[in-house]
Amino acid sequence: MAGPDLNEDQQQQQQLVKGVKESVQRDGFESDDGGGEGLVMTENKGKNRKRARENEKETELLQDPLVVFGSDIMLMILKNLDARRVALSLLVSRGWHGVASSDKLWSSKTNASSMELHLPESANDSVNEDALPKHKGKERVIKCEELWLGKAHIPHSSQMRGISKLAAYSFSVTDGKRTRIMKEDLCDHVWEFHFEEEAPEYWKSLDPYWKGTGPLMRRYFHPDGTQSADPGDKVWGGHECSYLIVTSFVDGGRIRKHYVRINRWPRMFVTRKQDWSWVMANHLYCYSSIPDAEKEGGTGPLFPVWTPAPSPSPSEKDGL
Repeated sequence: MAGPDLNEDQQQQQQLVKGVKESVQRDGFESDDGGGEGLVMTENKGKNRKRARENEKETELLQDPLVVFGSDIMLMILKNLDARRVALSLLVSRGWHGVASSDKLWSSKTNASSMELHLPESANDSVNEDALPKHKGKERVIKCEELWLGKAHIPHSSQMRGISKLAAYSFSVTDGKRTRIMKEDLCDHVWEFHFEEEAPEYWKSLDPYWKGTGPLMRRYFHPDGTQSADPGDKVWGGHECSYLIVTSFVDGGRIRKHYVRINRWPRMFVTRKQDWSWVMANHLYCYSSIPDAEKEGGTGPLFPVWTPAPSPSPSEKDGL
């Protein structure tokens, strides 16, 4: 009889141990591997929940790469992104904005005076990605230098003293999209001049562009509103020339008409090329700005040019 009674006791003990283990797991206790013996209470259920919440918050914070890697490593990561993606990272948080707006990111560690930009010889030449200038340590020179690479003109507004490299980049992009030519643009650049196919044969016979007899004719615009040419220019007759920029706007500040006129000759309409150079042309002749990206201090208007809102019409002024 002892045998069966002993087995029943053992079974009851095992069930008791099992119940204790389940209670331990439910209420926040731990046990060792001693078959339920030597149970150790670590923390109560409330503290475990608090710790779980803290762990969740810590895990959430660690999902931010800036917190995980720190600003120095994040700066290295952002250097491998293009300018658009870096600009988008400015909007993530204040911390990201502080890293993404760093001058170290938007300009080379190398002095601009010692930087070789490898500018293409003409606007039609493609830019080789491998030709981008490098730092020591083979880091890419990024952002401003990449943006200016191959451009015919560098805006003066991006070269102002005291502005950040991010501001210089922003001003450059804005100016590169500008299609409204200003007096500073005319005067700061040297212009190549040639006749179009519809021009009279007499004038084309004097034009190196059509005869292939030498460099193209050049024209110069001056701040006093006059224009001149090189000595010995066969087309230039020594006559007085003055120029005028005409711009009109429609509702919303959009440009309605924009052209340049010399004396009372046909107006020239203005276009802007992808390399930021200018073209002024009509059916008789064409002016093209000569690349001068190496010009110290940049060219064009001293400050960014914004398209102004249109003036109110007479009826609007009178409240009609």
